[in-house]
Amino acid sequence: MTTVQEIEKALTKLPPEKLAEFRSWYTEFDAAQWDEQIENDIQAGRLDAFADQALNDLSQNRCRSL
Repeated sequence: MTTVQEIEKALTKLPPEKLAEFRSWYTEFDAAQWDEQIENDIQAGRLDAFADQALNDLSQNRCRSL
């Protein structure tokens, strides 16, 4: 399986229990990828401006409780 189309075709042939197993695995895999990207962005300082703005808003009482 080397293409998206082949993967899609294989997924359509899975029985429901195997599809559920794949779905669970993919959910965990996707979350791990997201976590890694966020960590990389934090380490590279790409989120610093957002953090600075949030802290500034907090100090200026421009925040409300959720």
